[in-house]
Amino acid sequence: RHHRPSMRRPEGVLVFVRTTEGNDALAYIDRNGDSITESQVEILSMAKCKPDTPAQPHHKLHHDVVKRGVKHIAREEKRIGGQLGRRSGARFRVYNRLKSYAETIQGASDDLRWALDDIYRYPLRQAAVDTLNRQLRIDVDDATLAKMVITMRDEDRLCLADNQKDKIQEPQIICSMGLFSSPEEC
Repeated sequence: RHHRPSMRRPEGVLVFVRTTEGNDALAYIDRNGDSITESQVEILSMAKCKPDTPAQPHHKLHHDVVKRGVKHIAREEKRIGGQLGRRSGARFRVYNRLKSYAETIQGASDDLRWALDDIYRYPLRQAAVDTLNRQLRIDVDDATLAKMVITMRDEDRLCLADNQKDKIQEPQIICSMGLFSSPEEC
């Protein structure tokens, strides 16, 4: 869409991506490929427009900047998140909480250990992320969380195993929005 650039809000692209680890990420990337912000609130305020706002033709740099944004998000995920993703993500929080729980109970079940191994090795299914985030928000107790995770694993609703993960080798671009003062069409 049309954009009036400023020092804090230069021309660029907003990118929404699902990473190879199954995390959703937003980034605001300038026309040179540098990250302006990853603040979700800032990015969403940049995307805000009225329903009748006319779409502009793609800027000639649009796809190149989106590509740089996806690469930036992938680098950040590896740097910040490691194997379990971001610290605020369901996968990270559930794994660490259940790992601590397993260490405190006498003779943790094999089912719990296998579920923890799966969570560590494979990305969570999106439905599992949604369910676990709801449970974490209501501060479910550890025993209930463990039972839920074991049941989800038994019903193949917890993680994307290797044979399924192979299908998601590349990040998925959910959407992007160019913010340029003129279209400079291709």
